[in-house]
Amino acid sequence: MRRRTILGGAAGAAALTVLSARPASAAPLTPTGSPNTALDTLFNTYGNSGVGWTGADSTYSTPLPDGRRLWMYSDTFLGPVNPDLSRPLDTPFLRNSMIVQDGQRLTTVHGGTAAEPATLLAPASGDNWYWIGAGIVVGGMLNQTVVEFGRTGTGPWDFAWMGTHLARISVGRLNRVVDIRPLPSGAEITWAAWLQPFGDHLYVYGVEDRGASKYMHVARVAGRDLRGPWEFWTGSGWSTVEADSARVVEGVSNEHSVTPWRGKWLLVTQDTTELFSAKIVAYVGDGPTGPFTGKTLLYTTPETGALGTYGNANVYTYNPHVHPELSTDRRLLVSYNVNSFNGDDLYRDVTIYRGRFVDVTLA
Repeated sequence: MRRRTILGGAAGAAALTVLSARPASAAPLTPTGSPNTALDTLFNTYGNSGVGWTGADSTYSTPLPDGRRLWMYSDTFLGPVNPDLSRPLDTPFLRNSMIVQDGQRLTTVHGGTAAEPATLLAPASGDNWYWIGAGIVVGGMLNQTVVEFGRTGTGPWDFAWMGTHLARISVGRLNRVVDIRPLPSGAEITWAAWLQPFGDHLYVYGVEDRGASKYMHVARVAGRDLRGPWEFWTGSGWSTVEADSARVVEGVSNEHSVTPWRGKWLLVTQDTTELFSAKIVAYVGDGPTGPFTGKTLLYTTPETGALGTYGNANVYTYNPHVHPELSTDRRLLVSYNVNSFNGDDLYRDVTIYRGRFVDVTLA
């Protein structure tokens, strides 16, 4: 059973004007967090029904031009679900999928057919796979970053990052991929954590994953097209050479968010300065490249560890980020993922392996 050796992916944010609406002082943060029961119930009811998606991680979102919402996922289980909310051992397992939300109606998008479902986005090499990164809709086309991994051995942890790519998909036919092309991948930075449009540029947030230490990096492209020339933040300016990219902040998760907020910029991440931390924290910066300071606890995930709601030491949480199109400058919608180090747990209880939603109110 799969486990994430990196705790990371991201979502495009289109409604950034909402978060940047009030140019007031951003510090200090005084957060209050509570579960968003409406979204938790919506996805739990759908997942428990066993008619499609029953659980996954990444939990990114982006609005579609017709008013619907797209949720993007990495490793995914499909139905059916047993009456006791366990999974059959032969349940379909995909490396990525999507859900289209139309009001209270959810529909799963995957490759293949209903009878023989397949992973939606797959590399040319059948031995490798893609995990979902950030996505943004531009001109009727979903521009979806994906992170490629491949096996290095037979053990559960024997796999490695192979590169980052851009998949383009028409929003009118989400189960049909137009093309997949490589993105910068020469500096061991996964440029897929977050995409943030602002002004004349699309900012791209990546992670240099050194295991115990994870560092955020920042790049950008003019306009909104990731196929254009990239620039990389050096710490003092911009360079066209990826190797010049500078470490911006340590302790981020592989999936995080960086959004305009009250005239500042808000970084939301898992606190990876602690091993398998239950803490979701925020930093505030003056601009899209930081510096990000004032680490503040936003929320402690209740599911984590032996003392958590599952009473299971193997359960952990990871990869939170803001959903800007569902947030304001006073209330952030944050999602995070839940998993278990024991893959059997995910078959015994379908409710473990799903994103959770939290409303974080900021005074």
